[in-house]
Amino acid sequence: MRYIIIGAGAVGGAIGGRLAEAGHEVALVARGAHYEALRTHGLRLMTSEGTRTHRLPTVDGPAALGELRPDDVLVLAVKTQDSEAALEAWGPAPVAGGGTAAELLPLVCAQNGVESPRIALRRFRRVYGVCVWLPATLVEPGAVSAAGAPLTGILHLGRHPHGTDETARRIAADLEKAHFEAPVVPDVARWQYAKLLGNLANAIEAVSGVLTSEEGLALFARVRAEGEAVLAAADIAYTGEEEQKKARDNKIRFEPFDGSERGGGSSWQSLDRGTGTIEADYLNGEIVLLGRLHGVPTPLNELLQRLANTFARERRAAGSLPVAELVRLADEAVAFVQEERAPRP
Repeated sequence: MRYIIIGAGAVGGAIGGRLAEAGHEVALVARGAHYEALRTHGLRLMTSEGTRTHRLPTVDGPAALGELRPDDVLVLAVKTQDSEAALEAWGPAPVAGGGTAAELLPLVCAQNGVESPRIALRRFRRVYGVCVWLPATLVEPGAVSAAGAPLTGILHLGRHPHGTDETARRIAADLEKAHFEAPVVPDVARWQYAKLLGNLANAIEAVSGVLTSEEGLALFARVRAEGEAVLAAADIAYTGEEEQKKARDNKIRFEPFDGSERGGGSSWQSLDRGTGTIEADYLNGEIVLLGRLHGVPTPLNELLQRLANTFARERRAAGSLPVAELVRLADEAVAFVQEERAPRP
């Protein structure tokens, strides 16, 4: 199978580069300066094993790749806010022998959050969800760092909304030859919702820096508790801490090859690169949406969603809001909701 990585940034670049190293045919899809760098210099993939450059076919859309093949696998690795545009472009792409990508090809959503597989299912018949545990960074255009070891990542994989099939097993087998563990599970959404709870910290990290202080960690605990209350009200199942810990079991350690400390996650990276957008609407915003649907107040996640979007829109520096100030704003948001919901005399 040929793997077409739609969004060859941090996660997509790591998956595509590792698959290429394992001997699989890979094509990369990118845009802007990253596209130009990949086309000109190739993909530089940095891991604890060293730095390797992969000269892979690189395009900016389906027209540049030409007619797709019946054995192609589309891996959607853009941020969720860019999913709709990518799906609109790739869905109608013709496949050799007749039919379109949306009708015939498997689409694998290797992204944070839970929304992209739902968006994809409106267009694509065969959608697969992935719970992505993969520490990766787009260091600069054309260069991706994937510092996980001994595994590069763990990618729980399954059909969306549920189930497994032979295609999932074939994709998993290819990933497992490429420094990933890829368990095929019939309930991939359980893993994605568990990851979503962890990703609620992304906005905190983006606006106030990597979570190391007691203040920041205590705030995240409150934010996560809101998320857990919402999932309980919505009767949405997710894997517990023990099950997740057992699945990881020290299989991924952060081992930076240059001696540096771990940088920020995906949302922090969006602000750091000044992209103008951020994924908060599909992380904290997912909790806000479910809270509104099920009558559960979510003032902390609303605050973080709003702040993250403001930082992205105004291109404020990542991590520039002091944690103490963020905690003050969080306390005010909670107090406002409590006052609003208090019984009136």
